[in-house]
Amino acid sequence: MAKTLEEIIKELRQFTTSELCDGVGAGKYHTMDSAIQERVTYKKIVGPAYTVKAPIGISGLVPDGILEMKKGDVMVIAGKGYCNGSYWGDHRSICAAMKEAEGVVIDGAFRDLQGCREAGFPIFARAVTPGSAGKERLGELNVPVICGGVEVCPGDIIVGDCNGVLVLKPEEAEGVMERARKKIQAEERTIQRMKETGEILPRVIMEEGERK
Repeated sequence: MAKTLEEIIKELRQFTTSELCDGVGAGKYHTMDSAIQERVTYKKIVGPAYTVKAPIGISGLVPDGILEMKKGDVMVIAGKGYCNGSYWGDHRSICAAMKEAEGVVIDGAFRDLQGCREAGFPIFARAVTPGSAGKERLGELNVPVICGGVEVCPGDIIVGDCNGVLVLKPEEAEGVMERARKKIQAEERTIQRMKETGEILPRVIMEEGERK
């Protein structure tokens, strides 16, 4: 029986983004620009993407997106890397937390760091800046976007942790997790062998005689 999206998301929480990248395969994974990092709460986020396609330096459509988000969604703001004004602040964190959203990923900056910390809502972004962006209600909601160099479609699964942000298609998640488990098990076997033999094995033994 196929797993529900809720079951897949629960299972994905057991893996780091690094482990999931191993499950996707070298060069095939879709990770956002390394500058987009966890900035508030340092909590792993996993959930379906709700996207905001924002004109550069304009954040006025974000509140509409917050109102449309569902419980567990991750807002993905495609801000084109703009960091001279903020797409997000403490009031938006409070509102998103009340909606029981999972987190926000911003290809750009946010502000009100202290207030955002107090709100406790997970934020992944490029930077913190004191100024705000424009408030015009321009852009598009829940459409395919490019965020941090990666295409994100509504409903794609966003996984963010201390290593960065990964984008997965729901239909590929189970296969990715299965391959990630095999790599984790191989690492455990390799470490056990080192403990038993004293041999140093910098390459993980995936199968008998195969090292990576």
